[in-house]
Amino acid sequence: MLDIAPKTVLAPTRTTTTLTTRSKFLSSSATAFLASATLVMASDTEECQAAVGAPTSNPRYIEQELEMKYGEDSNGNPRTRGVLVRRFTGDSTPYQFPVKPVRLVQEWPADPPFKPQDFFRADGNDDGIFYTVPKLVYHIDEPAVAALTQYYRSNIAKGSDILDICSSWVSHYPLEFPSIMGKICATGMNPLELQFNDQLTGGYKATDLNKDPKLPYDDKSFDAVTCVVSIDYLTDPITILKEVNRVLRPGGKVIISQSNRCFPSKAIAMWLKMNDRQHLELINGYLQYAGGFKDVQAFDITATVPNNAYRDPMFILQATKA
Repeated sequence: MLDIAPKTVLAPTRTTTTLTTRSKFLSSSATAFLASATLVMASDTEECQAAVGAPTSNPRYIEQELEMKYGEDSNGNPRTRGVLVRRFTGDSTPYQFPVKPVRLVQEWPADPPFKPQDFFRADGNDDGIFYTVPKLVYHIDEPAVAALTQYYRSNIAKGSDILDICSSWVSHYPLEFPSIMGKICATGMNPLELQFNDQLTGGYKATDLNKDPKLPYDDKSFDAVTCVVSIDYLTDPITILKEVNRVLRPGGKVIISQSNRCFPSKAIAMWLKMNDRQHLELINGYLQYAGGFKDVQAFDITATVPNNAYRDPMFILQATKA
C-alpha cells in the first residue's frame, strides 16, 4: 500500500437542427453541427469575459514533494520514494478567459435512444486495475485548468457545500475555496490520489461508479456538484446524474466540464464517434433523461493564450436542480 505525505513549495508566479433518432445523431458530421457559427455559438455580443477577481498574491504553480511508501525492507523499515509534482493554481497566468454561450439544438425523443453497444469500452476490465497506481498527472493542459478554475470562482457561491465526483489528486478549485466554502467532498477511483487532494475539507470516499452508480452521501447534502473531464468514462451516466440530483439541494448546480482528451480504451464507444459539439448535446440528453434539472446551459470557456498558441478546448454544461 502506498502512503503519501506532501511537502509544499511555492513556485514563482511568472436556425435549429432537429435530430430525432439515435442513428442520425451518432452519424451526424462535424460539418452538420458547425457549418454556421450562428447555429451553435452565441454571437460576439453575447460573449463575456470571466470575472476573475483572483488574489494577486496567488502563485502560478505549487510544487509538492510526495513521499510514497511502497513497501518495507527485511527489518520492517519503510521503503519510500519521493515524487515531485506541480499543481496549476489557475492564477497569475498570461491567459484570458472568455465565456461563450453555446446553443443546444438537439431535440431528444421522450425515451433514451441509447443501445448497450453505445456504452461499450475497448478495455472492459475492472476499472480498479486501470487506476491502481496513482497517476498524479493532469489530463488537460494549463490553459484549460486555469479556465475551469476561473469559471468555478465566478459561478460557485461562497459558503457552498461542494462534491467533486470522479475526482483525483486535484479538483481545479481556486486556492481560497477550502477557506471560504462549506465542506468540499469527493468521490474517485484511487484513494491515494484523493488523499493527496488538499482541497477536500470534507473528506473523500473511494467509489467505482461504474460498479455501483450510487453516490455515498445523503439526500440534499450539497449546493454544487462538479465533474471534470470524466463523464465520458461512465457506463450508466443517466443513473449517476439522478444521484447527483438526489444529493443536490433545491437550486443547487451541477457543473460538468469536458475537453477533447481522454483515455480512449476507457471512454464509451459513442463518445469516441462524436466531436466536441456533439458531446455537449449528449450530456444535455443525459440530463434530460435523468430528470429534475432546469436551466441547462452550455459554454465554451477555452482560454485565450499569447500568440494564439495551441491550447486544449474547454466546455461547460451546467444545470440547476428544479
